[in-house]
Amino acid sequence: MDIIVESLEAPALTKAQLADLLFEQIGLNKRESKDMIDAFFDLVAQSLVDGNDVKITGFGNFQIRTKAARPGRNPRTGEAIPIAARRVVTFHASHKLKEQIQEQGLTTSRFLP
Repeated sequence: MDIIVESLEAPALTKAQLADLLFEQIGLNKRESKDMIDAFFDLVAQSLVDGNDVKITGFGNFQIRTKAARPGRNPRTGEAIPIAARRVVTFHASHKLKEQIQEQGLTTSRFLP
């Protein structure tokens, strides 16, 4: 199903806008739309916190990487500072999404599944 976005008020698509799209184009009521969007992102976030990768076919993969501690430098003072080990989330777009981005260009107003 294609979801058509007439215009975005902000340069980014927000959770509130996604909920509005579910309300307008699928027919869920506003509360159900908000709850569905929140539940989706809560599930994705919890999976990542638990150390599991999230793979969304046709969209991309969210992965957890563990970065080792390393030396850093304060750019203002030049002072050496340690950067602690940490876990970070990375996103890799699927080939399908990359193709859609290349085909649609920057002037599109559509988000395709």
